[in-house]
Amino acid sequence: MRETLRTVKYSVQDDVKFEKIALKLGRSKRLVFSQMLDYFYRSKKDPTDLNDELLKNTILKGQKEYIGFIKTQETELLIPIKRDLARMLEAMGKIVDSFNGRVLKQNDDVLANQLAQAKKLLTLTEVMGSIEMKIGTKERLKKNFMLILNSYIKERERMGMMTSGKEKEELGDQARKQIALL
Repeated sequence: MRETLRTVKYSVQDDVKFEKIALKLGRSKRLVFSQMLDYFYRSKKDPTDLNDELLKNTILKGQKEYIGFIKTQETELLIPIKRDLARMLEAMGKIVDSFNGRVLKQNDDVLANQLAQAKKLLTLTEVMGSIEMKIGTKERLKKNFMLILNSYIKERERMGMMTSGKEKEELGDQARKQIALL
C-alpha cells in the first residue's frame, strides 16, 4: 500500500529552523515532523504554551510529596533518634568520667605503693652492699693477719738459741708494724 502524502506550506525562516532541528537530531525532516505530531497528540500539550503549566504542576506536586515525606521522617524518626543519641552520649560521658576517676585514683595508689617499695629495695640493696663490703674486708684482714702471723712464726722458729734479744725484738716490732698497716 502506497502512502498518500500531503503538503504543508511554511515560511523560509521556519524551514531554516526546521532544517537545523532535523540536522541536530540526525533525522529527516519528514520523520521529525511525524514525531512532533505524535508528541503533541500523546502529551496533549499546547505548542503555544511555552511555560508548560501541566509540567510545572506535576513537578510541584511531586516536590510537595517529597517534602512531606521528609518532614514525616524527620518528626517520626530523626528527631527521636537524635534525642536518644544525645541522652546516650551524656550517659556514656558520665560512665567514662566515673571510670577514669576510679582508675586514675587506683593507678595513683599503685604507683605510690610501687615507689615506696622501690625505696625500701634501694635501701636494702645499699645495706646489703655495705655488709658484703665489710665481710670482704674482714676476710682480707684475717687472711693478711694469718700471713703476717705465719711469717712471724717461721722467722721465730728459724732463730735459734743463739739469736740475740735485739733481733727477736726487731722481729716483733716488724710484725706489729705490719699488723698496724692492716
